[in-house]
Order: sequence, then structure tokens, then C-alpha cells
Amino acid sequence: MMTGTLARYFGWRFLSAVSLIFLGLLVLIAMVDIIELMRRTSDMKNVSALLVAKISLYRVPHLTERVLPFTVMTAAMFCFLNLSRRLELVVARAAGVSAWQFIRPAVILALLLGIATTTLYNPVSASLREQSARLETELFRGTRSFHELGSGFWVRQRTDDGQAVINAKSSSQQGIELTGVTVFGFDDSDRFQQRIEAKSAVLHAGYWRLDEARIYAREAAPVDRNVYDLKTNLTPIQVRESFATPDTVPFWRLSAYIRLAENAGLAAAGYRVQYYQLLAQPFYLAAMVLLAASVSLRPFRFGGVQQMVLGGVVVGFLLYVMSKVGGDLSKAGLIPPVVAAGLSPLAGGLTGVVMLLYQEDG
Repeated sequence: MMTGTLARYFGWRFLSAVSLIFLGLLVLIAMVDIIELMRRTSDMKNVSALLVAKISLYRVPHLTERVLPFTVMTAAMFCFLNLSRRLELVVARAAGVSAWQFIRPAVILALLLGIATTTLYNPVSASLREQSARLETELFRGTRSFHELGSGFWVRQRTDDGQAVINAKSSSQQGIELTGVTVFGFDDSDRFQQRIEAKSAVLHAGYWRLDEARIYAREAAPVDRNVYDLKTNLTPIQVRESFATPDTVPFWRLSAYIRLAENAGLAAAGYRVQYYQLLAQPFYLAAMVLLAASVSLRPFRFGGVQQMVLGGVVVGFLLYVMSKVGGDLSKAGLIPPVVAAGLSPLAGGLTGVVMLLYQEDG
């Protein structure tokens, strides 16, 4: 049986590797993001470097959250390979400790790390990403890129005045505030009536308030309006469904969003997939530890360690692709959200367990 001291030692080595790699990725992602944002703002006057850094740092937590499974997998491989290189695993095996025992602390820590990520880190990263989007909207407001069509968010509405198609380059407050707005107005016979371009729009009860709008009507000269109210029958719930992305909603609010969307008769598959993926996050991280252990416990004297590690990295990438494809299939209604969320953790965990059983128990 493995003693508590040895278990704490293996657990501490794994936790140290996770912290080191996570901090390294955090710094690397922050540097790349700040450089890219500075490049985009290089032609703009009176842009504060502090504001640029603030926007970038606010969205870095969300980016690091997405690469956390690879962080845990890389840290586990680094930890086990280092222990094997220093012959510490050989000594542990000689003392009667099985592979299942000395990977158990890492699995337990991965589960705890996944719980902390879902319940604590995700709400913070989602909130900071929303603030980053708001600051970026204010920074780039009025630039040409915010009036380029073919991208951004789209929503269609129908009122007594006809119907309109609204395009926005960016949104904040879960779609309540829009920037880079273009509205195409049609009558009840789908004939084009007018086009409205505005710097921003805010949803109120029964209408959109457009700021600095320019109205292009048929056979009429353009008209500029500082404030223009566009009638709408959209509710905040319907707007969130079109403009809000599920990964910007904190974990503790996802269940409320799902309930509100379903009560309004709207599709909530995206929110359900995000909710179940966050619930499955602890098991996903534990599966990555098992997968890492299966490719990094081979003694160096047997050779072939590099090929096994490369194979583990490839399998980890395939699990990520499987997670993304499963999420898209679930949003399309082809598979249940709980299946899409649990597919990658189940496949990764089973692969790791089967490979460990083959290596350790024949």
C-alpha cells in the first residue's frame, strides 16, 4: 500500500507541473493577444496602452480555460516522465506500489481542479470576457470594420410596420447593447424599404434606440438622426438567443438561461451543451490524466517513449475535435446534449484505462 507521504509527494509533483505549465501558457497567450491588439490599434490616435492591456488581460482567462484539458494532459505527462527518468517510479514499483496507486493522487487532484474550474474559474472568466467585449466595442466604435457586413450577429424581427433584419458587428450585455448596427427594412410583401446604419443600438421595451443613425430610404436622400427609435417585438430572452454565445454565460446562470429559453419556446441546445460540458469538466480532466499516464509510464530503458507521447498528444487532439463536433451535432439536434458533453471524457477515460490495463496487467 502506498503511504500518505508518498501520495502527497506524487500529488505535489503533479500540482506543481500543472501550475508551471498553466502560468507559462497564461503569459504566452497574454503576450500574443496584447501584441495582436496593439497591431490592430496602431493606426488609431489617443489609444491608451493601459486600455489595450486591460482588454487583452480581461479575455485571457477565457482563452486559458479552453486549453485547460491540454494543460492538465501536458502536466501529467511531464510529471510522470520526470518521475520515470529519475527512477522514482521504478523504486515505487519495487516497493510494491502499482501504477494505479501512484496515478491516483493526480486523478483526484484533476477532479478537484475540474470542480474548481467549473464553479469558480468559469464565472470569473465569463464575466471578464463580457467586460473585455464591452471595452473593445467602445475602443473600435465608429471604425470601418464595424460596418463591414457578412459577419457578426444577425436577427430577424416582424412588427406592424413590416419586418427588419438586424446585423451587428459586436454585442454586449448578452445582446442588449449592439455596436456597428445595420438594419434592412422590408414591407409585408418582402419589398426593400430602407437601410439604417448606426454606431450603436440598445434594446428597450418595445423598441431599439439607435445612436448616430443614417437612414437610406428608397428614392430619398440619406437622413442623419442623432437618436432613432426602431419598433421591435423582440424580448431580451429572444435577443440573448440570437446574440449571446453560451460560453459567455457564467456556469451558475446557465440553468436559468435554459429555463427562460425553453419557456419562451426558443432552442436552448447551445446552453445545454455548455452546461453539461462544464459539469463533465472534472471527469474530462481526470480522463486526460489517465490518458497521459498510459503513454508516459513506460520505463526509458524499454525505448519507444517518444512515439508513445506523440501518440498521446494526437489522441488528446482527437478528443478535442470530438468534443467540438459533438457540440455542433447537439446544437443541430442530432444527438442529446448530455451525450455530446460526455463523449470526450468517456472516450478518453476508457482509452487510458484500457492502455494501462494492457501495460500493467497484461
